Amino acid sequence: MIDRERILGKIDELEGYLRELEEIKPKSYEEYADSKEKKRACERLLHISIECVMDICSMIVSGLRLGIPGDEKDMLDELESKGVFPESLVKKLRGMRGFRNVLVHRYNHIDDELVFEVLEKRMKDFRDFIIRVKRIVKNTSVSNNSLQT
Repeated sequence: MIDRERILGKIDELEGYLRELEEIKPKSYEEYADSKEKKRACERLLHISIECVMDICSMIVSGLRLGIPGDEKDMLDELESKGVFPESLVKKLRGMRGFRNVLVHRYNHIDDELVFEVLEKRMKDFRDFIIRVKRIVKNTSVSNNSLQT
């Protein structure tokens, strides 16, 4: 059974990070590139936002008893193959996961233009994820309640 409260708590945490990102996000690439503090803050908030997304995915896999994935790639494969998330969302989640790895491990240094592009064009992916997860939590709660009745 899905741990509704835990997932909703993680969504609240994620929404807080996203609000903070919106507040500090520079208005232009030049402003972003000129501020080491803003760059690092944006990178860190993106990193922990993606960690929240992966944590929520793990909670869903566990709660729906979809198996024990070996890693995050397996987890995303399970969510897609079992029809929990559509292929289009899983593709975005895979992109997030890869981007998080770049942020964490600094492969070939971090491309400021890429980070700024994510801030400008990919924040909707987080919102789409949240909407989908809330729908899953609601539908699972309804079906769990009806089973108990």
